[in-house]
Amino acid sequence: MFLVAADHTARGAMGIPGDPNAMVNRRSLLERLLIALENPAVDGVLGTPDVVEELLLLGALQNKIVIGSMNRGGLAGADWEIDDRFTAYSASAIADLGLDGGKMLLRIVDNDAGTVPTLQACADAVTALAAKGLMAMVEPLPYRRVGDKLQLLKDGPSLARATTVASSLGETSAYTWLKLPAPEDPDFVLDATTLPTVVLGGVPGPSVEEDIASWGRSLRHPVVRGLVVGRALLYPPDGDVAGAVEAAAKVLREGVKA
Repeated sequence: MFLVAADHTARGAMGIPGDPNAMVNRRSLLERLLIALENPAVDGVLGTPDVVEELLLLGALQNKIVIGSMNRGGLAGADWEIDDRFTAYSASAIADLGLDGGKMLLRIVDNDAGTVPTLQACADAVTALAAKGLMAMVEPLPYRRVGDKLQLLKDGPSLARATTVASSLGETSAYTWLKLPAPEDPDFVLDATTLPTVVLGGVPGPSVEEDIASWGRSLRHPVVRGLVVGRALLYPPDGDVAGAVEAAAKVLREGVKA
């Protein structure tokens, strides 16, 4: 499965490295999404209601998978960022609209009590989606506070711990998928779960080729079912969205064969 993520702006995350306002221009974002969705390897989109509705009006989601993004209230840079309220799709709305599932972000900070209500809300969403037979895509990310900044923990033990926490949310894991960053040691982290998993793109690095290579290492693990990538493909350094999407599609195809 290859999805393009387009839910960043709903929580005020507008930038890429070198350009803090890259995603401010809405028409540019939509044009880039249309280019990505034209590639037959792209199965669909992960987005908030506003983006999904615009893509529907543009006729870009015929025969595509659509995953609704649910919690966007943890605004980027806000004091309450970790208390990530559900401000977009609900489980009932996802079911009523005929979407394929719901995605939720779970940032885990051990010394921030804002993690607790987000944990509870994600568990409730997993249960509610499962009751309707719909995928719950949980994105667990371990962080720590460094001064007034949040720092993603990319080491294997931290990622594996977050993976085990996310795997057990809700009353059943029958419909739970995980969305994880590509770890430096894929086997150590991905061996922590038996749930179907997709690799996320994250904040784009200086080289699309290096980003894609890191995803490819994880795609060979048996729990991994695909990619969910946003800014790294929509805003590549050379501006070639179609080329970046095709390069990712090629790595995904090779990973499936491996």
